[in-house]
Amino acid sequence: MRVLITGITGFAGSHLAEYCLARGDVEVFGTARWRSRMDNVQHFLDQITLIDCDLKDSVAVRHCLTEVRPDYIFHLAAQSFVPTSWKAPVETMTTNVVGQINIFEGMRELKLDSRVQLACSSEEYGMVYEDEIPIKETNPLRPLSPYGVSKVAQDLLGYQYHESYGLFTVRTRGFNHTGPRRGDVFVSSNFSRQIALIEKGKQEPVVKVGNLDARRDFTDVRDMIRGYWIALEKGEPGDVYNIGSGTDVTIRTMLDMLLEVSSIDIEVRQDPDRMRPSDVEVLRADNSKFCNLTGWKPEIPLEKTLEDLLNYWRERV
Repeated sequence: MRVLITGITGFAGSHLAEYCLARGDVEVFGTARWRSRMDNVQHFLDQITLIDCDLKDSVAVRHCLTEVRPDYIFHLAAQSFVPTSWKAPVETMTTNVVGQINIFEGMRELKLDSRVQLACSSEEYGMVYEDEIPIKETNPLRPLSPYGVSKVAQDLLGYQYHESYGLFTVRTRGFNHTGPRRGDVFVSSNFSRQIALIEKGKQEPVVKVGNLDARRDFTDVRDMIRGYWIALEKGEPGDVYNIGSGTDVTIRTMLDMLLEVSSIDIEVRQDPDRMRPSDVEVLRADNSKFCNLTGWKPEIPLEKTLEDLLNYWRERV
């Protein structure tokens, strides 16, 4: 089987590539740009084929699809950091929406019958009220960031191209996922890196934080990417599925779990620069639709995920 992973050098993309290689029945291709970081894939670089492709360039995308002619496409490449979307909304929309359209149009031109998994996001739900928890796929989409809006556009384009042109698209609305290799701009990884720096004496014993009251549904990235694969194996084309643990914790609780793994006495201090113009208060998945259809369930507890993440940064700071 030939698999194309857009954003293969990123956090989820690199874990998905490892999963595919471990199966033993997959030839793995991935898109990268000249400025892509290679450290996430360096240890298996000789087992994959990287293709230089900026998804915003329709010609480059068509050349990539012509070369690979994939059976499965996992579309993970995106501007995925919510705060950046406030500072660069046009870049966020262009990267996320135009890039996906180029993939779809390239598939149409080449008459490819690839199965496409679209890594959508729980940020699409945005403003969620208490009586809407846990969040079902039928919940209204009220995004509260430019990033959330861009993912709604990707999500609905996946539906539209299936209905209009028969493309085999499966939309997965992934809730928060974390683990080793998570970029340090994301909250769980940022806290882990700060703690690792404090332990090495490279930062004062203070962890700077933003909103600790937000509640999030965390899943280990290794469970999440397994869900991506199963979504293309067993998901219904054109349909959408929540993937998440089905439980939520406050960011404060997640930080406390990290601090418990460290033996250093650390102060927690709020940093106004880390607060967002508006924030989603609570995200918790109703994952029953996906679990009942596929048999998927999360297997790695959050305590293990956070310990692995902290150890990842301990080896790197």
